[in-house]
Order: sequence, then structure tokens, then C-alpha cells
Amino acid sequence: MKLDAKIPSGPIEKKWDKHRFDLKLVNPNNKRKFDIIVVGSGLAGAGAAASLGELGYNVKVFTMHDSPRRAHSIAAQGGINAAKNYPNDGDSVWRLFHDTVKGGDYRAREANVYRLAQVSNGIIDHCVALGVPFAREYGGLLSNRSFGGAQLMRTFYARGQTGQQLLLGAYSAMMRQVAAGTVKVFPRREMTELVIKNGRARGIIARDLVTGRLESHAGHAVLLCTGGYSNVFYLSTNAATCNVSAAWTAYKKGAGFANPCFTQIHPTCIPRSGDHQSKLTLMSESLRNDGRVWVPKNKGDRRSAGSIPEGERDYFLERRYPAFGNLVPRDIASRAAKTEVDAGKGVGPTGQSVYLDFRDSIARKGEDKIRAEYGNLFDMYHQITDENGYKVPMRIYPAPHYTMGGLWVDYDLMTTVPGLFAMGEANFSDHGANRLGASALMQGLADGFFIIPYTLGGYLAGSKLEAAADSDPEFGRAAGEAEARFRRLLSSKGKKPPSELHRQLGDVMWNECGMARNEASLKRALVKIPEIREEFRENLAVGGGAEELNQTLERAARVEDFIDFAELLVRDALERRESCGGHFREESCTPEGEARRDDAGFSHAAVWEHAGEGKAPLLNKEALEFEHIKPSERSYK
Repeated sequence: MKLDAKIPSGPIEKKWDKHRFDLKLVNPNNKRKFDIIVVGSGLAGAGAAASLGELGYNVKVFTMHDSPRRAHSIAAQGGINAAKNYPNDGDSVWRLFHDTVKGGDYRAREANVYRLAQVSNGIIDHCVALGVPFAREYGGLLSNRSFGGAQLMRTFYARGQTGQQLLLGAYSAMMRQVAAGTVKVFPRREMTELVIKNGRARGIIARDLVTGRLESHAGHAVLLCTGGYSNVFYLSTNAATCNVSAAWTAYKKGAGFANPCFTQIHPTCIPRSGDHQSKLTLMSESLRNDGRVWVPKNKGDRRSAGSIPEGERDYFLERRYPAFGNLVPRDIASRAAKTEVDAGKGVGPTGQSVYLDFRDSIARKGEDKIRAEYGNLFDMYHQITDENGYKVPMRIYPAPHYTMGGLWVDYDLMTTVPGLFAMGEANFSDHGANRLGASALMQGLADGFFIIPYTLGGYLAGSKLEAAADSDPEFGRAAGEAEARFRRLLSSKGKKPPSELHRQLGDVMWNECGMARNEASLKRALVKIPEIREEFRENLAVGGGAEELNQTLERAARVEDFIDFAELLVRDALERRESCGGHFREESCTPEGEARRDDAGFSHAAVWEHAGEGKAPLLNKEALEFEHIKPSERSYK
């Protein structure tokens, strides 16, 4: 596998401008001749569809939801980063670049991260123009707040509904193009196969989730904007339908999969309450602006929070990381919470949580001010737990959330399959081993609105693309493969529904490859996962038929992909014998229990190549060079 990142030459501040000038252009009158397939309708997908439709391309958008507005970007709560420096507290493009590289534990590509910081300010201006109702100060200026990993305020927000408001803005821009006739939306469709013709991505096979029928769609390029894979852990903050299947299909067709072991554990989630749950609920990191995280100082203290006096409370993040306090990055906050719970200081009925306490902020600011900034989050917490976060501390505990790994892409966001692009959380490019809070929305919109319109045009103008139609034999073969797979799944006569097998897989992944990993646990996982795969083949229960609404069949296909992908994730975690960001190998830590990188051995992106069914994947490496932000000990103390 050839890994050419196509990073432009020249000073880092000028790389993107130079690259845009060097890219070939498609004549405005020729854009209507190109058909572009966009899979996924979140911020990256909707942004790309709106931008490309506005430019004049013919765009087809596929979403597994009944409306593009239900894409998982809607679930983001706390905000979106940009380097506008409205609070006048010292921010700049360079500082956002620095914080993102450091926050990712020096495992991201510098050129991509700088470009992300560079276009961040334009994102805010564009979203305001789209009507996104960001919070504002008294004088009308957009308001900012802090997120983890930064010692300033650069996060723009709309209460605790930022993802929803941004998605509605991108959706409205896309629907304008639907009305103009340049974009067509295909709801309730799931991509089942990627079609390759003469070595290039030229279309997809999609399944109509209502009728069950397979459809062939040809195009000149395919854009995957399908999100992350945290549901490999079964319980995560992701919606229950989020999956790895589209990316896994691309991997099996030749796209490299980079750094799958880089998974993020979010420290601020409502703790699990039992085996009945199908997902966990995120409480925005923005709450750590005003909430203080603590546990009782004494092991096994089961008194109510109000009964524990101030002197017997341990504000452990403030104690361990005085410079950043409660706003340390997510990986560090999560491991610190786990350390306290493992020491027997956990709170709540299960002992598997810590407190997030707003008592002091309410006393200082007043309840009305806290309600104005976070009210919907407090309402959500009350609806789920029947506890009033204004009166008693919230209980939180880390949970799987975002995934930094994804399909490998070059500077143009193109995978190792020509014509196949990956955007947003579906790619690996910008966050290294740990994503800073409020940067997911920034990346999704940057990729969709500000990067792909240029780089896709460069690909189309610089390539000789022969005709492709859904009647081509490549589409027939791909549809046949999809049909055969569904027949195989329906022929299963076992007794376990796919959800139960998924739960088994999630237990293995969380226990053996969760917040902390070691060689022994990862090797155990590599024994247990094939056992689950064998049980899946022998004991899967799927009723109904293929050509009808069949959600059990949908789930079975996704769980099968999760099982295969889980093995790759664990293999990657075993291969990376260092701790960095969200990947914490217990054998590689400092005496204080902090992550210890091995820059000499692992300053690279691990890019896995499919070698065929039943064969071990091949490991390729893209060396990471740090010219501007030199790797150093990642301290937030």
C-alpha cells in the first residue's frame, strides 16, 4: 500500500493557500457533468452536499435516517472551536494549532491540523450567515466559553444544543440545493457495498431500509461521511444505529484503516444503571466550566453528597492538575476518575461514578445564569436520573464517545482508493490520539464546507474518468455480493438476537481494551473475539425476509462488521506498545500514572491494509514529522 500524504511544500502558514492555487479547476459549466455520491448527512455530509450543490455538481446524499436532520451530529452539545479571540485572552490560529497537536499527544499530521485551525474562523462566519443562533454577549458579540485542553475561551456555543443548531444550518443550506435541483436526498438508505471500476471508486450499492431492495448508484466520486465506531463497545454515547459498516466495506475494498485503537473515553457521561441499556448519555464537557469534580476523601464513604463536609471532599482534578483544573483534556480526566473509583472512592448506588458539583458556581453566579447557559442539559439529566442537578451534584463516569482512528486520508481527504474520500469522524486526520472537546464540529464543517470543494475539484479535473453506469458488470457483482450476504444472515437458525451478541462483544472490548489496556488483556481479547464470531455464525437468530423492513437483519450485518473490526482494533492496540492520548497501555506510564509516549518507536500513523478474508491484515506506517510543535512531555499541571 502506497501512502502519499501529498503534503504541500513551503511554510506551514502558506501550504493550504499554495495547494488551492496548484489544484486544477473544473469549469463552472462542466460541473453539472459530474455526479457525486455523499454517504452520510451529518455536518461533514450536509456541508459537502450544500457546497458542492452550490458549485453546480449533481449530488446524491444517502442517509439511513428518515430525515438528514437525525444524523448523529445533532447530539453534540457543548460547542465548536475557532481562533477568533473575541474574549481577547490571547488566542490565535497558531495557539489553536498548538493546543490541537498537543491535545492529540503528538500523533496527528501537522499540516492537516494547521489547516483546520486556519479555516476555523471562516466556519463561524459562515454558520452565522446560515442563521445558527450562537449565544451572544450583551453588546452583540458572539459569546465564548472554555473546553478541556485550553487555557482560554475559544468555544462558540448555543446553550447545550450546538450540534443540533449547526446541523440545522447545514441542513437548510443543503435543502436550498435540493430545491435548486442540484442535490437529491435518499432517506432510509444504507450503503452495503462500494463499487470499484478500474481501480477507482465509482459508486455504491445501497439498501432501501423500508422495502429491503438493493439499489445501484454510479458517480464520479464517493464521499464517506459516516461518523465513528464507538459502538464497537456496545454501550457508548453514540446513537444505537451508529456503526462502522461503511468504513469497513471501504477497508475491505482497499482503503487503509488508520489508528483504530485511538478511541476516546468521555469523562462526563451519565453512569450506566444496568444491563437493560442500549446506549449511554453524554453530559457536555462544557459543564466542567462551572462544575467541580470530586469524590469523598475516605474510601467507602457512602454518605450523601450534602452530608460530606468541605474538608472531606477531594477535588482531585484541581489537586492533580492545578494549571488546568477541571478543564484538563478528556483522556486525562477520564483516567483520573477511573483511578479514584478503582481506589474505592466512587459514589452512587453502584460506586461507579464521581460527582460534578455546581454548588459553588450557583452561589457565585446565581441559578438563573447557570440555567441560561446549560438549562437543557440539566433538564436532560433530570429526565434520565430523576435528580435535580441544581440542588444535588450530578453523578458522572467515563464512557466510549468519539473515535480518532478512521480511514486513512491524504491532504486532499482522499483514501488509498482513488475517488473515495472520507470526511469528519470517518477519517483519521486531525485529532491524533485524543480529540479536544469542541473540535469534532470544527473538523466536520471544515471538511464539508471549506476543504472538499477544492480538493474534489482537483481530483475530477486531474483525472481521466471513463463512463460508469449502474448497469456495468462491476455494479452487478457488488449487488450480488450484498444479496448473498443477506441470504447467509437470514439462513441462520440460532437462538441469539444480534443485539445480545453485540453486548457480548462490547463487554470484551470494554473490559479488555477500554480505558486501560495491557498486553495480557489484549491477547485475551484476541482469543475471545473469534469465539464470539463463531457463536455469531452458529447461533444467530434473524427472522423475516430481505425485501422488507427488517431491523434485525440490519443489526445483524452491522454486528458482524463490528466483530471483524474489533479484532483489527485490538491488534492495533497490541502493536502500539506505548501510551498516548486515549490509548493507555498500563506497561507504559510514568511513576505518577500518566501516559508515557515512545516517540522513537511510534511517531507514525498505523495504517492497516486488508489482505483478504481469513488472512492477517498488513501494517503500513506513515511517519509523522514535527517541524513546528516539537513533541514534549504532555503536562497539564
